[in-house]
Amino acid sequence: MKASSPQDGPAPLAPSAGNPPAARRGTAARTRALLLDSARRRFAHDGYAATTVRDIADDAGVNVALINRYFQSKEGLFEACLKTVIDELVHEAGEVADLEQIPEIISGHTAGVLASDGPKDALLLLLRSSGDERTEKLRTGLLRTFSERLASAAGWRPDAPDSEQLLLRAQLVLSVAFGITVLRASRSLEPLASATEQDLGGPLTDVVDALLSGRRP
Repeated sequence: MKASSPQDGPAPLAPSAGNPPAARRGTAARTRALLLDSARRRFAHDGYAATTVRDIADDAGVNVALINRYFQSKEGLFEACLKTVIDELVHEAGEVADLEQIPEIISGHTAGVLASDGPKDALLLLLRSSGDERTEKLRTGLLRTFSERLASAAGWRPDAPDSEQLLLRAQLVLSVAFGITVLRASRSLEPLASATEQDLGGPLTDVVDALLSGRRP
């Protein structure tokens, strides 16, 4: 074997064991994102109790042990999913400035997303209960926040004499939004299943006017 000489240049570095830290971080982030995406779909459509960590890991194409590594447990994964949904919905909804925006917001999340299950899955996930007290507080807290935003667009103030009645009406509007989401999830109840954002705009305006406008009885 020929011995190397200074003219041959430096010897090539031996490959290091494992991946560099940056590559490992990137792989971990991708794996975590895959698990969150898979879990959101499973939890939204199958429910918390019926979903197993094996289902989620198989959908994501990763080892089931990674769920415990990144989320500690099935409950931890559900909570992480719920937090991402909360962040997305709060960002998308923003501040409801007036009643005219409400039908557009509802139809946009329930009827205008036929090409993508993301927003619909987000709403479905908010209907799922894990039985964990901490995640239940997150879930019900977000629902109450949305109710208060809807009520505020109709002039609601916490210290007003009719505050509870107006908040109830806002929660009924929110219930309509979730009802549309649930019924459309089956994709079998027509004409609701294939209704477009424009199809629902008029009826939703009627609902909002009846429950939240100044013309209410």
